[in-house]
Amino acid sequence: MPKPPRMRAAALTATALLLPFLLAGCSDDDSGNGEDLTAQELSWKDCPAPSQAQGGEGSPSPLPDDGTWQCATMKAPLDWADPKGDTIGIELIRVKASGPENRRIGSLIYNFGGPGGSGVTALPAFGNDYEKLRTRYDLVSFDPRGVGRSEPVLCEDDQRLDAYFQQDSTPDDTAERTELVDNTKEFNAACEKKSEEMLPRVRTTDTARDMDLMRQVLGDDKLHYFGISYGTELGGVYAHLFPDKVGRAVFDAVVDPTQTSEQGALGQAAGFQLALDNFAADCTSKVEDCPVGDTAQDVKDRIAKLLKDLDSKPIEGIFPRRLTQSAATNGVAQALYSQDYWPILTQALEEAYDGNGRILMLLSDSMNGRSENGEYSNIHAANISINCADDKPRYTPEDVQRKLPEFRSASNLFGDFLAWSMLSCTDWAEPGAADHPDVGAPGSAPILVVGNTGDPATPYEGARKMAQALGKGVGVELTYKGQGHGAYDSKNKCVQDAVNGYLLDGKVPAAGTVCS
Repeated sequence: MPKPPRMRAAALTATALLLPFLLAGCSDDDSGNGEDLTAQELSWKDCPAPSQAQGGEGSPSPLPDDGTWQCATMKAPLDWADPKGDTIGIELIRVKASGPENRRIGSLIYNFGGPGGSGVTALPAFGNDYEKLRTRYDLVSFDPRGVGRSEPVLCEDDQRLDAYFQQDSTPDDTAERTELVDNTKEFNAACEKKSEEMLPRVRTTDTARDMDLMRQVLGDDKLHYFGISYGTELGGVYAHLFPDKVGRAVFDAVVDPTQTSEQGALGQAAGFQLALDNFAADCTSKVEDCPVGDTAQDVKDRIAKLLKDLDSKPIEGIFPRRLTQSAATNGVAQALYSQDYWPILTQALEEAYDGNGRILMLLSDSMNGRSENGEYSNIHAANISINCADDKPRYTPEDVQRKLPEFRSASNLFGDFLAWSMLSCTDWAEPGAADHPDVGAPGSAPILVVGNTGDPATPYEGARKMAQALGKGVGVELTYKGQGHGAYDSKNKCVQDAVNGYLLDGKVPAAGTVCS
């Protein structure tokens, strides 16, 4: 199979995507009339049922008081080079502040990552985690352009996606390499055919401009922001473009903005290997026997053998699909996003060793945005489209072959998987914008940058690189010595006190603060 949504991208998926995709937005408006879009008034209404592109099922997590989720559509230029031209609808969701009006700071806008994740579904899924922040903010999120209900990029249909994700993503010979390249070309051609108008208009810089319009339409002088995973890259690009408009901002699970896509993939290989090492050590350190290995090395060896065996002999998955090597690798990676899912990974491996790959396939489906009814959200199509619009490098199979030893050195389990993922943009219809994003933001208010030492998808080193790239006096680094993708949702009191103290009271923690 070609790669899943780029692993750096799937912010909080181990928690969010195994839950049903939640709530949706409203309708598009693509008429251009030259109006002043900053003066538009949003019409907040009860949210409709989720669209297929958003995930297609589920309902919002209940709030502890009478707070109500509301949705609205914001008009934004289709093309920011022609701001008076045609418009698209950007889907928003909010819940109003729970505290007294005279204590309200404004709106706190979230991006949960991806790229390609629906914020309209994610915010209700995590709403209870942010109740303290809701005392002084309206909590707001959105489907970025190309995502969910915001003019979604569409590529292949559900039946074809099932086949696409079943294919071998780590080719061992010329025939398998040819198949991988051909299927990648076919996927990319389908994106161009169905979404040609949007492909050049889903760059992160476009979404950052949408966010500044959103700030104005919501009535805020400054953008107060909480970005997670890819959302940190989006926040950094916003700060670069609009440094004087940054209010109180937090970046959690931080993307390294100095890396090319190749360097990012290599960093993830090492990051997921570290998470697997930590999972194996944790399992075998328990008082009771670890059911998937006698020692940490034994755990990893058994997983490696399982994946090797699956390459030639898939096992029972979710009928009629069988668990392939690619789906199993994807499933293991998905479970490493959160320490809460380590027990599920243990159970999944136990069952797979007995010939039942159902749980690993459910984990893989979660990563790929596939619901139990066989319908896919557009997270993969949007992820590829945004990454390819942003990333200038284009790699060939020969490039990957040369880099395989380096990737395998970083991880014998995930190295091949991530190395071959670099082919995703090779035949993309549109050129990429740059080698890496520009996030330099001199003059911005302080931005709290939170790195997790055990993060698999956005390795810890990225937090320091982001803090440095934002500029002196802007990036303020905080370290969390923990596991999983992100820090705030770990419920660590030190992390949450620091983040809440800044967002609610403007108290910037000392640079270099460490939480454990």
